[in-house]
This record gives sequence, structure tokens and C-alpha cells, in this order.
Amino acid sequence: MTTLKEGNNPKAKYFASLKGNSFPLISWGFSAIFQTEIKKIVLDTNKILNLAQDKKWKNVNWNFRNKLEEKVILITDSKLNIVFASHNMHKMNGYVENEVLGKTPKMFQGKETVLNTSSEIREAIALQKPFVKQVLNYKKNGELYYCNIEGFPIFNKKGELVNFIAFEEAA
Repeated sequence: MTTLKEGNNPKAKYFASLKGNSFPLISWGFSAIFQTEIKKIVLDTNKILNLAQDKKWKNVNWNFRNKLEEKVILITDSKLNIVFASHNMHKMNGYVENEVLGKTPKMFQGKETVLNTSSEIREAIALQKPFVKQVLNYKKNGELYYCNIEGFPIFNKKGELVNFIAFEEAA
């Protein structure tokens, strides 16, 4: 049986060219989880873009796919009823979309929520202005968590307020 010297083997040459640098291997299990997450992000992005098209949003310059990798997206109508919640919300507070649709974001607040912060958010909403706040919210199981919120009013092409969008993450 003839053997090739390691130096003549194309695989050996390739790995030797890495000069000791390692490269990551992705297990099939991890890959499946990653693919499932990507599919959910794409599905959420499509839902948001369909909502934007239906409501004729004036500005759709947010990169929703990138935002969904790091943040929860919550969208309300102009009366603050939740019309969309991203799939990853359950990781932050234990709720899934169908449990929050039609309700207001007040459902996440409770007796420990700082009233001053809530009133500042309400004022920004009433003035149809963007806001950035940290709020003490409640998870589905009653546990407290701080939530960083970036909120923005959304106007249609006629300049009418149609939605609010919030990009949220646990602090």
C-alpha cells in the first residue's frame, strides 16, 4: 500500500496554510436552531413590511432584519393597541404575539413601574415624538425586568399618524 507524504496531500497543504489558526465547526444541531431563527426573523420582517404597505408608511428606512437579531419589535396602532409583536418577545418577557395582540403596552407595567417614566412616554406619544426610555416592566410570570425602549411614531404618506413602533431589549 502506498501512502502520500503529508506535504503532498492537498488537505494537509490547506490546513498548513492556516498557520495554526483554527476555524469553527458548526454542529448540525446548532445549524438547525440558527436556520429556524433566521426563518422567524424573515417571517417577522415580511409581516412588518406588509403592515407598512397596508398602512402606507411614509418612511420604512429601518433595517428590520438587523433590528430583530438584537431587539424585540412591538408595533401599535394610533390608539396604542398592539398589532404586531416579534417572535423573540417571549425570550424577554415570556409572552407570545397572540397573547398581546389587541392589548396596550400597559399590560407589561405594574405597581413597581415608575409613574414618572410612564408619563414621559405618554407625553412623547401625545406629541407624536420619538422617545428613548428605560422602564421597569413585568414578565408574564410576574418577575420584574428593565426594558430599554426606543419608540417612534409612524406616519403615512398623507402625514397622518398610523402606528407607533418600539425597539425593545432587556437591560
